[in-house]
Amino acid sequence: MLRASVIVFPGSNCDRDVKTALEAITGFPAKMVWHGDATVPSSDLIVLPGGFSYGDYLRCGAMAAHSPIMRDVIAKARAGTPVLGICNGFQILCESGLLPGVLLRNKSLHFICRDVHLKVETDKTFFTGCYRPGEIIRVPIAHAEGNYFADAETLDRLEGEGQVVFRYADAAGTVSPETCPNGAQRNIAGITDPTGRILGMMPHPERLYEKKLGGTDGRRVFESAVVSAVAAMS
Repeated sequence: MLRASVIVFPGSNCDRDVKTALEAITGFPAKMVWHGDATVPSSDLIVLPGGFSYGDYLRCGAMAAHSPIMRDVIAKARAGTPVLGICNGFQILCESGLLPGVLLRNKSLHFICRDVHLKVETDKTFFTGCYRPGEIIRVPIAHAEGNYFADAETLDRLEGEGQVVFRYADAAGTVSPETCPNGAQRNIAGITDPTGRILGMMPHPERLYEKKLGGTDGRRVFESAVVSAVAAMS
């Protein structure tokens, strides 16, 4: 059993997509938790979904990071509860200090909505155990602010400690500026904290979790969480 909670902010638009994916994959109901609540129910996984929290005013994720529920999300994350932030959720994780760096406007200054290829850099996280290092997967993106930025020291630390999880690539696995859709430094599409239990990623795995959606490459993010949660309980 995987007890999952999905945090809902004003402007979230992928919360129900994540809930549907979680329930289809785990076989258990996921709880929807309003941003104004004070506490998150006891959970094996907390998800911050994609969308436009607070209309992306001020700075993407900046207002949501100060929602009442985030105090408990941060406390639970620091106590070891796994947290997955997808797209706007990744932005919120950075704005709340759970992950380093920031997501800036896309280099093109345009909203981008299309499938991209990702290179899986590691299987040593809570969310990637069902992938193979070096594997190329296809997952959709839909964002205007996906340009990951951090100072050189932070980037080197992320690289050195294996915290870069996904990079933008092409179908052949080439990682270059030309294969990066948004200008993200070092083609970074997803990172974790040092424990591997907090993952922020710009692509949307919940949009490709079954064949009727056009592919299943995103499914293993959630399957990996199930496997990791079961292993932690045993």
